[in-house]
Amino acid sequence: MTLHSSDGDRIVGKVAWRLLPIMGLLYLVAYVDRTNVGFAALTMNADLGISATVFGWAAGIFFLGYMLFEVPSNIIMEKVGARFWIARIMVSWGIVAGAMMFVQGPWSLIVLRFLLGIAEAGFFPGMILYLTYWFPARYRARYVALFAIAMPLSSVVGSPISALLLQMHGFLGLVGWQWLFLVEAVPAILLGFVVLRILPDGPKEAYFLTPDERDWLAGELETEHHHVRAHGHLGIAKVLVDWRIWALIAIYFGQNVASYGLSFFMPQIVKGLGFSTLTTGFVAATPYVVAIVAMVLVGRSVDRTGDRRFHGFAVLCVVALGVLIAAWFGTSLWSVVGLIMGGGMIYSIQPCFWPLPSEFLADTDRAAGIAVINSVGNLGGFLGPYAIGYLRDQTGGFGAGLVFVALMAFIAGIVILFFARPQLQIASRASVAAD
Repeated sequence: MTLHSSDGDRIVGKVAWRLLPIMGLLYLVAYVDRTNVGFAALTMNADLGISATVFGWAAGIFFLGYMLFEVPSNIIMEKVGARFWIARIMVSWGIVAGAMMFVQGPWSLIVLRFLLGIAEAGFFPGMILYLTYWFPARYRARYVALFAIAMPLSSVVGSPISALLLQMHGFLGLVGWQWLFLVEAVPAILLGFVVLRILPDGPKEAYFLTPDERDWLAGELETEHHHVRAHGHLGIAKVLVDWRIWALIAIYFGQNVASYGLSFFMPQIVKGLGFSTLTTGFVAATPYVVAIVAMVLVGRSVDRTGDRRFHGFAVLCVVALGVLIAAWFGTSLWSVVGLIMGGGMIYSIQPCFWPLPSEFLADTDRAAGIAVINSVGNLGGFLGPYAIGYLRDQTGGFGAGLVFVALMAFIAGIVILFFARPQLQIASRASVAAD
């Protein structure tokens, strides 16, 4: 039976139903283990004598380790296959995440956060690369959005759970934050072994598709890859100096300053408004409920219109405005409204942003390019928490740090407005027209 483009929605939907739930679960667990130190800080900082500046440094140094090993990790995944490499990453980071329970002071916290970054290096860009193995360009934004929902969902789920685990203080001789690190590390190790069994490396191993469906999907993806290759193979050295890569790094850097600055300090900001630790867990989850809805709507709109430039600019402007509102109102409950705006929209940049590299990078270039963008851009995840922590110690409040975060989000919005020019969206618009 010969399949045509009219069958595409059904086939791609079938792939999505099979892959996205497990991929989303993997990233949810990764994001919880990456950011749960923000909730641990509610009691750990006082227990171990950790200042806001040191905490910001420790939270952010994760991304230095992440950066050093990310590009090699993505290239290795391209060589050895997604299933084995993703499983290896998960087991490694699960072990290090669990070891966080043995933190004794500032230096052990900093070292373990750095090692956690090394262990997790390559996971997110590997997932983005893996999506390009399965989803043609005209579907990619909506499915990147559905996958990336795991980020805000991790906070919706993880924030209340983390707050509850902190209540286990004293059980079996462990303090609450030790239970938090221990319990939340276990799923990563278990899921690593699940991945080895159920995650296919690519469409050729897609036992859930018929032979005709596999052939259609492989043909669609090969046509796209041929189109990109026709514009030239850059090579890794040229990828590293391509201005488009560095423009994307600037965008990703700015949004990560905002994203991780808010993620790591949101519990402390919310608790500073007078909430109990348990209530803080639920209030801090509220922006991420909004984020889930926003990501789906933005992803669909991007695929429908083919526009990434104005969508990305609008998203980052709303983030900047919301964070400025939170800074302006300080300890007023109106600051929660600002945090909901900022935290609720920051993740919606994902469907605008991540389809862009695959529009001009092919094959190994794409693996290296995505890894470079993610690893260097993730240094914003170091600067954001560190800047907020440092400014908190210098000024006695979170206002100055939040203004800095808002400025970086706005600058990222300006860059995407001028970067994502029409020539980089030809493939996207052509796909929309084909629909």
